[in-house]
Parts: sequence; structure tokens; C-alpha cells
Amino acid sequence: MNKFAVSIITLLSLCSFSASASEMSGANTAWILTSSALVLFMTLPGLALFYGGLVRSKNVLSILMQCFTIAAIASVLWLVLGYSLAFDEGNGFVGGLSKVMLSGVSKASLSGDIPEVLFMLFQMTFAVITPALIIGGFAERMKFSAVLLFSAFWLLAVYAPITHWVWGGGWLAEMGLYDFAGGTVVHITAGVAALVAAMVLGPRKGYLKTSILPHNMTMTVTGAGMLWVGWYGFNGGSALGANGDAAMAILVTHISASMGAMTWAAIEWKKFGKPSALGVVTGMVAGLGSITPASGFVGPGGALVIGLAGGFICFYATVYIKQKLKIDDSLDVFPVHGVGGILGTLLAGVFSSTELGVFSGYGFAEVNSTMAEQFGVQLIGVLATFGYTAVVSYLLLKLVALMTNGLRVDEEQEVTGLDISEHEEAGYNL
Repeated sequence: MNKFAVSIITLLSLCSFSASASEMSGANTAWILTSSALVLFMTLPGLALFYGGLVRSKNVLSILMQCFTIAAIASVLWLVLGYSLAFDEGNGFVGGLSKVMLSGVSKASLSGDIPEVLFMLFQMTFAVITPALIIGGFAERMKFSAVLLFSAFWLLAVYAPITHWVWGGGWLAEMGLYDFAGGTVVHITAGVAALVAAMVLGPRKGYLKTSILPHNMTMTVTGAGMLWVGWYGFNGGSALGANGDAAMAILVTHISASMGAMTWAAIEWKKFGKPSALGVVTGMVAGLGSITPASGFVGPGGALVIGLAGGFICFYATVYIKQKLKIDDSLDVFPVHGVGGILGTLLAGVFSSTELGVFSGYGFAEVNSTMAEQFGVQLIGVLATFGYTAVVSYLLLKLVALMTNGLRVDEEQEVTGLDISEHEEAGYNL
């Protein structure tokens, strides 16, 4: 074969590669379609059942109602404005408005090698579960109207801007922050907002005098299992492709969840003589929340340590907040999701190092050359997310209180239960 023929074949192959690089990948599209369903499954019915079983029977329907309604409101807001604020170019703080109502986006538009409408859908499922997580901070005492208004405002004023900072090309992305699937964007924001809400509303009636126990642990464990399965799409889907990154993200997610569950159970066994089902599933969630930001940057060894640390630190954070600070973060959103997200975000800057032997990860961001530099960026991301979320969430709660004549139901309604007082229905008709 002469040189001219070889040159022509080479040129044609390069052109073919260039064209295929801009074409839709069927495999990646299929995986993100699946992941989108898995992440929505985490909220409906996973989180709804997990939270629903943890409250008293007179409030179970209100929790299910809040999860379902927030899913609907967040989905509509994400289409109308949220996606544009998060992922349009805009500036370092927030996205622009050129993608409002998916303006200019057709079924042929691509985001990488998947349809942009699918990328928007996948991100929508994250926008659904994040405000739904906050429910745990004000469960059993917040007016339904206040829940809906706060969730809607919070999605646009807190979630969308921070998503832009981290995943939409904003200022934290430019610094090289590592947050693969939502340590800052999802877990710290939801945890901090829940903590602020719990402090603003105050504890449930009888919180410091009597034990307020879950009414249906079977429901809670069932929901927890759905969360664990759904997290495969949450973290694995964040690779945005059917590839080795997705496979490793799923593996480390599973390892960390397992280690978190074992650690929490072991602590209970040592302290109280018996491990509890509630402890096992809470430890699992702590392990999942902790590995989420690091899942694309660490290996299985790092995941073991992160899961162990998540189970241990989140356990004692829960005890400290409830028993020492006496804050009624009813379903432990901050000590599990918030503290887990903080821990995992910081440890992503450590275990992403390639020089830790069996605990090695896959290296630091291009703009950071040392562990100290990467850890410093991770710390800035944690502090900025924490501070912004706390301030804006507090202001939104005060605004909603003015709009709804108070955030909280009255004492009689709380004693009766939100199922009857807010919805005129009962979770159980016995």
C-alpha cells in the first residue's frame, strides 16, 4: 500500500473519530436513563418510606405527602428555571437564563455524548431528593403550606446556585473542588438547612420529656434498602457514562455503606449490649453520604476508611446534637447527611492521592498538585456551602413564616397529628 493510500485511510479514520466523538452514545444514554430512574426511586418510594416509618403513626401520611409533593414541585421548578440557574453559563455564582423552560434544547441536543434532556432529567432527580431530605429536620410540626413554600424558594435560592458553583462551571469548579455526586451540593446543603429549620421551629412537644419512637421500623428498613439500591444510580450515574468510573463509583459506594452499617452496629453493641435495626440502617446512610463526594476519586481501600469514619463520627454527632445541644433534628438529617457530607468532602482531598498504597485514589485536580492544596480547596468548599446555606435558609424560613402566619402548626394540631389536622386523612384506618 503506497503512502498516498495510507494517508487517505488515516485521514478518513480521523474524520470518522471526530464525527463519532460528537454523536450520542447509546450505552451511556441507556445507563443514565437507568440511573435517573434509580435516583427518583430513592425519593419515591425510598425516602418516603424511610422517613415515614421513623415518625409516629399520626404523622406518617404527612411525611409521604410532603415527599410526593416536593417531588412534583421541584420537577416543575427545575424545568422552568432551576436547570438554567444551575447549568447555563452565567457567571461564577449562578447560571444565566438562556435555558429557561429548556429554551433552545431539543431531543437532538447533546450534553457530552448523551441527550441534554436526559442530563437535565438526571439532574432533576437530584433536585427532587435534596429538599425532600430536609423534611427530617422539621417533621411532625411544620405547616404543609410552609413546607411547600420553603422547599420551592430553597431550591431556587440555595440548591441551584450551589449546584452551579460545583457542577455548572462556577467558582468552586474552577478551584478544582472534588464533589463527584453531591457531598456539598446535596448532603451539606440538606443537612445544614434541616439543622437551621430545627433550631428555628424548636423541638416537638414532649421531645425532652418522653421518648418519641419510630412507629414502623419495617417500613423504615424497607425504605433504607431502596435508598441503598438507588444510590448505585446516584453515584454511579454521576460518571455520566457506562464505563470504569461508574463501576468503581458503585463498588466504593457499596463498600462504604457496608462499613458504615457495621461500624454503627458495633458501637451500639459495645455501648448498649445490643445492635438495633435502626442503627444498622442509619450507619448505612452515614456511609453512603460520606462516600458520595469521593466516589469518583477514591479506590476500595479509601472507601473502607471513609465508611468506617462515617459510621463512627456520624454516630457521635447524632448523640451530641440530641443529648448535649438538645436540638430536635427529628430524623437526624444534619448529623448523618450533613456531617457525612462534610467528612466525605474533606476525605476526598486525602484519599484521592495516588501515593497511599492500597488506599490510593486517582489523583488531584489539575489545578492542585499536592494533598495540602486539594484538601484546602475541599475545606473552602465545605465552609462556603455551609455558610451560604445556613444564612439563606434562615432568611427563607423567616420569609415563609410571614407569608403563612407562622411556620408551625398549633399545639392542638400537633397533638392530633398532621395527618388529620393538615390533610383530613389517616395513614391507618384501624
